[in-house]
Amino acid sequence: MTATTAEPRRVLLIAHTGREEAREVARAFCKALTGHGLHVRLLSQEAADLGLVTSDYEPVIETTDPDEFAGADCELALVVGGDGTILRAAEITHARGIPLLGVNLGHVGFLAEAEYDDLESVIDAVVARRYTIEDRLTLDVWVYRDGELVASTFALNEASVEKAARERMLEVVVEIDGRPVSRWGCDGVVCATPTGSTAYNFSAGGPIVWPGVEALLMVPISAHALFARPMVVAPTSKLAVEVLARTDGGGVLWCDGRRTVDLPPGARIEVRRGATPVPLVRLQAQSFADKLVAKFGLPVGGWRGAGERRHRGRDVGDR
Repeated sequence: MTATTAEPRRVLLIAHTGREEAREVARAFCKALTGHGLHVRLLSQEAADLGLVTSDYEPVIETTDPDEFAGADCELALVVGGDGTILRAAEITHARGIPLLGVNLGHVGFLAEAEYDDLESVIDAVVARRYTIEDRLTLDVWVYRDGELVASTFALNEASVEKAARERMLEVVVEIDGRPVSRWGCDGVVCATPTGSTAYNFSAGGPIVWPGVEALLMVPISAHALFARPMVVAPTSKLAVEVLARTDGGGVLWCDGRRTVDLPPGARIEVRRGATPVPLVRLQAQSFADKLVAKFGLPVGGWRGAGERRHRGRDVGDR
């Protein structure tokens, strides 16, 4: 019987090469992963930014371009940078369903799983395949002009409809499940996922939603209206924003702060739950509440917890 050769293990590495700290961490990952026999794939421009001689590594480091990247053979994408870099990685890998493992070099970094000083533990987990995958809900977004579909895209965090000119107000009607809900003169409207609830949605005054909750969010930005409150709807709902014809200058659609579509007066934007989620790598179980406290520096002094809430042998919750 002829022995079969195991398929080589490949990891896509994406880094924020504009920062020296990220370049150093990326080089360290390249050295460590290839040292364990894993094949590392880099985007061609990032390999040049890192100053790597790919043939110096064994296995040799592979390079590719985003437009040509097939990626189905990569078991995960290791992303070095902040949330912006992870959103860029999601854009590259989304159609291929490659799990993303973020190593945070930014400020808040809600999408990241590890910090830059966790390098050794990240390498150990990847080499040993000691991680789990968590699917995150996405948005599919369509833009119509005069009833004709002119653009479609996706978002992991949010799709925001915003005014095109600072001095002008955006006039919109918002719709949920085929029915009009309200008309707003505003700076914009954010349609967000639970993952994006700590991003632009948070800045706009929307609620923080735990990632395990399946829901869609719609939040007005600086709306001049009696009813202008954040709304949380079912994951099966369809959201729509119509830019009224009287809006001077139209607006612009932003998806994850990366992809834009100009919106003339009369444009219609439809948002639904995405058909393809974004898988995120998890190295350890962590309470989302703990993550909120750590990332935002929330005050929790004085908390004693359930183990301390005892009175004469009974939990106070039993009284």
